[in-house]
Amino acid sequence: MSGGLAISRREHTSAELRGLSSRCSDGAQVRRLLALALVLDGHSRTEAARLSGMDRQTLRDWVHRYNDEGVEGLKSRSSPGRAPALSEQQMEELRELVIQGPDPAVHKVVRWRCVDLQAEVARRFSVEVHENTIGRWLHELGLTRLQPRPVHPQKDPGAEAAFKKTSPTWSEPRSRRPRPPAP
Repeated sequence: MSGGLAISRREHTSAELRGLSSRCSDGAQVRRLLALALVLDGHSRTEAARLSGMDRQTLRDWVHRYNDEGVEGLKSRSSPGRAPALSEQQMEELRELVIQGPDPAVHKVVRWRCVDLQAEVARRFSVEVHENTIGRWLHELGLTRLQPRPVHPQKDPGAEAAFKKTSPTWSEPRSRRPRPPAP
């Protein structure tokens, strides 16, 4: 059987560790601090681990980390995560592509949709991503997935306004019409 669990750092007493645990926002760190406080109070490794809801070996690992790094070593660490699919330069190129808009002769579309951008990203950068990822990237770039409908190049706004005002089929909306007098 192994000897006692040795905590070599003596800068905190068990009461101080309990006090530190009350000020922590990380629940896992609180549990680790309380387990170490139990060990400092003289509980066996098995009993301290059981009271703290962890395995005896896990408690041993946390004691080693506490001995090496102190209270900061008991904080939960997050993994760096997956590497981004596109580099910063490629994301900037994607942003410029979206702002510039598609070339109908080259891209065969008149406005970008996420599925069109997905194909363009695969063609330009050799990166296969889901359509939802394109939408998330647009959001991160400060762009919206919604695009205005294309406008016909020969549209005449003046003729459209004149038609609305002088058309015989145009009538006042019901909410603006005067009501006939009640009989």
